[in-house]
Parts: sequence; structure tokens; C-alpha cells
Amino acid sequence: MTEKEMLKISVEEFSRVQDWIELAEKDSDVYKSLKKRYLDLKVILISSGVNLTEIDRIKG
Repeated sequence: MTEKEMLKISVEEFSRVQDWIELAEKDSDVYKSLKKRYLDLKVILISSGVNLTEIDRIKG
């Protein structure tokens, strides 16, 4: 898998995780797990040079 393909997949997953976070109950284990994955993806994307200004809806 190329770096470009990996970034594409990560951006798509980042978007999906944000959708799911918005649907999850904040006190649930699902929310906590999604929030952890969101933060993991955020670190990966930022360290890869992706500007999250336009795509980060959670800002957390």
C-alpha cells in the first residue's frame, strides 16, 4: 500500500469515526473507544502533514 493510499484510508476512517462519535452516548464505552481511535487517527494524520482544519468536526 502506498503512502497516498494509506492517507486516503486514514482520512476516510477519521471521517467515519467522527460520525459515530456524534451518534454515541457520551457516557458509553463505545464513545470512549471511538474517542481513543479518533485521537489515534488525529496523531497519524497530523504527523503525516495533513491539515485537519477543514475535516476535524470534533476538535477534541
